[in-house]
Amino acid sequence: MSSLLVLGGSGRTGIHVLKQAAERGHHVRALVRNPDAVQAPTGVELIQGTPANIDDIRKAAEGTEAVLGALNNARASDNPWAKPVSPPMFMTDATRNTLTVMKEEGINRIVLTSTMGAGDDWARLNPLLRALFKMSNLKAGFADHTGVDQVIRASSGIDWTLARAVTLTDKPGGGPVRAAEAGTEKPGARINRADLARFLVQTIEDDTWIRKAPLVWNTRG
Repeated sequence: MSSLLVLGGSGRTGIHVLKQAAERGHHVRALVRNPDAVQAPTGVELIQGTPANIDDIRKAAEGTEAVLGALNNARASDNPWAKPVSPPMFMTDATRNTLTVMKEEGINRIVLTSTMGAGDDWARLNPLLRALFKMSNLKAGFADHTGVDQVIRASSGIDWTLARAVTLTDKPGGGPVRAAEAGTEKPGARINRADLARFLVQTIEDDTWIRKAPLVWNTRG
């Protein structure tokens, strides 16, 4: 068992992270804006605050051993044309704050949710997909994920993993999870949020994928 700090625990993927980590016996502390609005599993400690504020991260990180991040650059809806509602580069700034606090607290393990197409994975995407992302409001999220990628890779003394999810779905029964570095296998089209959360927790438990950014997908479904 370890003590984990979860960022983004109130989100659609993050709530699964809280559940998976608690069920596997970890002590879980989550930094959330409104604890009263989060239906957290029994035993999960909710700390009010935001990762945009470094002092809030300091308060939440004290005594923890690793960080799991499921933040996202939110839009008004899932429609690709929907207006972004997160501050510009929210995830990047939060990651920079988190890395600062990790060094202060002597924490060296972090696993973050990323996305296909972030950072050096952009060139792998179909040209039609790249055109859609550039034309739509999805571009804000991709820019932010790429910012996280750059900040994480520039860090020193940190054992990081960026889990690059393919298209996320809330549908159950996604099938077995597969992960591979870009260019080594053809990824599937989707991954269930609960399955991604399980992958994140397993990755932090067994120290797989250290300083790597695997694509993650369901192999069927």
